[in-house]
Amino acid sequence: MHLNALRAFEAAARHLSFKRAAEELSVTPAAVSHQIKALEEHVGVPLFVRMTRALRLTDAGAAAMPLVTEGLDRLADAVELFKKQSDDALLTISVSPSFGSMWLVPRLDRFRQQHPDIEIRLDGTDRLVNIAQGEADVAVRYGPGGYTGVQSDLLFSQSNTPVCSPDLLSGEAALRRPEDLEHHTLLHIDWKDAEASWQMWLLAAGLKNIDGIRGPRFTQESMAVQAALDGHGIALVGDRLVADHLAADRLIRPFDKSLSTPLSFSYHLLSAKDGARPAKVTAFRSWLLDEASAAPTETNDS
Repeated sequence: MHLNALRAFEAAARHLSFKRAAEELSVTPAAVSHQIKALEEHVGVPLFVRMTRALRLTDAGAAAMPLVTEGLDRLADAVELFKKQSDDALLTISVSPSFGSMWLVPRLDRFRQQHPDIEIRLDGTDRLVNIAQGEADVAVRYGPGGYTGVQSDLLFSQSNTPVCSPDLLSGEAALRRPEDLEHHTLLHIDWKDAEASWQMWLLAAGLKNIDGIRGPRFTQESMAVQAALDGHGIALVGDRLVADHLAADRLIRPFDKSLSTPLSFSYHLLSAKDGARPAKVTAFRSWLLDEASAAPTETNDS
């Protein structure tokens, strides 16, 4: 028998009203009446005595009522169990779009191979999320540290370094010395603070005659890096974030590493504290800390 008919019977029996049952089920009274009539025809006995302005259960209806209610409640419990098991297997990771696309996504398949029972949902956002209230299971954030109310693990610190396509090292106006930046496009990342700007880097390098403002600006680090990969200029980015590109020679440091400047902000993994941390979060935290400590080796040091 279709479950809708049993739900219509249970609601009508509880309210002793087709109208109120219909309101609860968001259908019409005629639909409730039709479902119950079909159920009565199926079981071969009447379940309600229909009076002019009242409705009451027959003996068969009254006997069946508690069993139908119990059955529907147990079905609802089973559905909630399905949902809970699904939630237990789903790991929501909140990351900035640039960190997610440039660093985390290329590594995620290794986690999936180790934990095929855990499903990943990657939420690319820079907004604050409340882990304690379940907005995300874990979050990776770029900042000074000092996060309260959560477990905070340092993933890695970075140095600000110029990177570009190897193509810029040859041809007309080849990029060989910092002074050669005068003839190349500077790629800027809008949200970065003063210490990570081209102006500050040029000042530290003693290059006072190069305009540190000129060049296109990007709101996402990944877009500036893509422009550098395509040979459109030199990006000033955190070295760990582009470590894979550097190791594969897709990007190079055109100048000596001594011209890289340490950044005060770092990447941190935020998760629930020990007592409230589910197994899926413990597994991801352990894996991510291992990944963060296993940096690729660059082959193109200047």
